[in-house]
This record gives sequence, structure tokens and C-alpha cells, in this order.
Amino acid sequence: MRSRPSGFSLVELMIVVAIIGVLAAVAIPAYNDYVKKSQVSEATGLLWGAKTPLAEYFSNAKRWPAQPGDVLGTTSGKFTSSITFYGTPDNAAGAISLMATMASSGVAAELQSTTFFLETADGGATWACRSGGTKPMSEIYLTTACK
Repeated sequence: MRSRPSGFSLVELMIVVAIIGVLAAVAIPAYNDYVKKSQVSEATGLLWGAKTPLAEYFSNAKRWPAQPGDVLGTTSGKFTSSITFYGTPDNAAGAISLMATMASSGVAAELQSTTFFLETADGGATWACRSGGTKPMSEIYLTTACK
């Protein structure tokens, strides 16, 4: 009776390593994009959390607060440098822009110090999100709610 060698041949191992390399080449960039989108979602969450308190403030006072922090509990986070008004908040017509600025360190290089907006033109009844500012964020990193 002839004994069969056990284990894998060198060719079989090389094929497995090549397959793993191809899978990693596809998976790692996709993973990095998901990390970037999760960092942006913190800023989006802060902006979305501002909609109701700001709309209630405008409804009651017929003007916007002097600073977003006057009605918001949190205007910054781990990946978000600040949430600020863009333009003048004393618009009696009800138009206002909130600008989210990403942190300058501790985030992906493509996101550092980038900005995007949450805007309303009707006192907070409807809101729209867009990229913009002096260093606008790439549209690919904005969450689905902003597109």
C-alpha cells in the first residue's frame, strides 16, 4: 500500500496567499471609506440634533439664537471641531445655515478641517444638507440624508 503525503503543496499555499491578497486589496479601501463616513456621521448627528431645538426657538422668539450653543447641549465632538452659524443669525425671514467643521487632527486626512452645511429657509420647517465652505467636504463622505 502506498502512503499519500499529507498537507498542502507549495503551489496550493501560493494560490491561497494570492487569493487572500486580492481580497485584501479590495476590502481595505472599502473599509477606509466606511471609517471616514462614520467620522462624518458624528457631525451629521450633531447637526440633525440641532434641527428641533432651533426650530422651536425660532417659532417662539421669531428670531434665531445668538449662537448654536445657546440652544444646543453639544456643538463639538471627537471628530467634529464645531457647529457654528454661517452668515447672520438675525434673519427674521427664517433662513439660517449651520456649518459643521471637522477636526484638524484625529480624523482621516481627506476630512481634516472640511465643512458642510445644514440649512433652512423657512424657520426650521424643512432642512437641506450640502457640502460647502472654504474647504468643502467631498460629496462621497456625506451621509445618505445629505444627498
